[in-house]
Amino acid sequence: MTNNDILKRVRYALDLSDFSVLEMTKNGGKEISSLDLTAYYRKEDDEGYKNCSNLVLNSFLDGLIIKKRGPGPEKSQDVSGEKEKSVKKIITPRNNDVMKKLKIALKLKDDRIVEIFKDVDFKISKSEINALFRRSNHKNFRECGDQILRNFLQGLTKSYR
Repeated sequence: MTNNDILKRVRYALDLSDFSVLEMTKNGGKEISSLDLTAYYRKEDDEGYKNCSNLVLNSFLDGLIIKKRGPGPEKSQDVSGEKEKSVKKIITPRNNDVMKKLKIALKLKDDRIVEIFKDVDFKISKSEINALFRRSNHKNFRECGDQILRNFLQGLTKSYR
C-alpha cells in the first residue's frame, strides 16, 4: 500500500476532519498545508496528485498517538539545564510500523485486534498478531503484508464508523 492510501484509509476509518489531520501532522513534527493534504487525497491519475512522503505519514501517525494518548514524558535535562534535542529517526514506514502505531494510538489489545479482523472475515490468530509486533531481528518476526494491513484498516472502518 502507498502512504497516500494509508493516510486516506486511516482518516476515513477514524472519521477525522482535514483540520484534525493537519493538526496531528503538525504535532507529530511536520507541518503541511491544506493544499498538500488535498493533493495526497487525489487519485494517482488526477492532476495535482502528490506522493505522501514517509516523513508526513510518520508525523501523522505520531500526531495521532499524541492526540489519542497525550504527549509523552518530558525529556530529561542535561547538566546545563537545556532539554536534549532528540533527532527523530526517519524510517520507511513498513506496514508493521503502521500497525504498531495504530495499536498504540487506539489502545488496542490482541483480543480486540482479532475481533477487528473477524469483522471483515479475515482469520488471524493471536500468535500471528504478536509476530507482527516483534522487532525485525527477532526469530518469530513476521512481515505485515498489504493484505493484512488493508483488512485491518477495513475492520477499523467497520468498528469506528
